[in-house]
Amino acid sequence: MKTYLGQRTMDGPQVTVDGNPLDPRFDLKTLSEEGFEWTYEGEAPAQLALAILADHFQDDHKALEHYDSFMRKAVANFNNDWEMTSQDIDNLLAG
Repeated sequence: MKTYLGQRTMDGPQVTVDGNPLDPRFDLKTLSEEGFEWTYEGEAPAQLALAILADHFQDDHKALEHYDSFMRKAVANFNNDWEMTSQDIDNLLAG
């Protein structure tokens, strides 16, 4: 099971998956050149949602299909610091 972790640091928002930086997947779709953000609906939270789902699904098409809904259901509601497991993602998308 993977663990995604987001923290606000002096260097700005940092997101890791199992302790490694999460790839923003600009190669898949650039929604925000600024990178990741969360706690609201917008382009930077959508980039985070896309990156999380692309890593989670290991399926670019599926990530592109679901990132907007995932951003609205999860990323827009994250606290300043947050943690989410792959099981949490599956539960959220199933519900």
